[in-house]
Amino acid sequence: MKLITEVNDTVSYQTELDEATGKKSHYIEGIFMQGDIKNRNGRIYPTAVLEKEMNRYQKDFIETKRAIGELGHPDGPTINGDRVSHLITEMRREGSNFVGKAKILGTPMGEIVKNLLDEGITCGVSTRGLGSVKAKNGIMEVQDDFHLATVDIVTDPSGPNCFVQGIMENVEFYYDIAANAYLPKS
Repeated sequence: MKLITEVNDTVSYQTELDEATGKKSHYIEGIFMQGDIKNRNGRIYPTAVLEKEMNRYQKDFIETKRAIGELGHPDGPTINGDRVSHLITEMRREGSNFVGKAKILGTPMGEIVKNLLDEGITCGVSTRGLGSVKAKNGIMEVQDDFHLATVDIVTDPSGPNCFVQGIMENVEFYYDIAANAYLPKS
């Protein structure tokens, strides 16, 4: 099997405040995978292949809280513990798009992601997996043996709509310069 990586770029950034503890949690949410569309790497992932893998990944990794990803995109399928930045908490199909949500962790790489997003840097996501491709009408089509390893956070995704945005969950906040603090919107 060949390592297959794709980068997507429609993700939002969220912060959730636990009012009891005052602790903030950061999330990204958006399109993690796109089916039936040629990406910048010249590949097409059939929606049926992605759905099958999403279901397996949901059961084996997301539900067991093992769906971790990295900042950056390494050259192999193995997840490096020292590069982990986030935990994927949700993934669902919406048409030929697969929307996901991930909690940014308090790891060194997770802190870098939080800082990038806080500074207004647009981040994307990128799938990493193993599988074979086959030429079909001059385009490389990912085959049914595709095995999703993870979804990483990157700065230059290949999927046309795989950028993520920061979002505020339950409560919207804004940054008040005078108070030097994030305050809830009324």
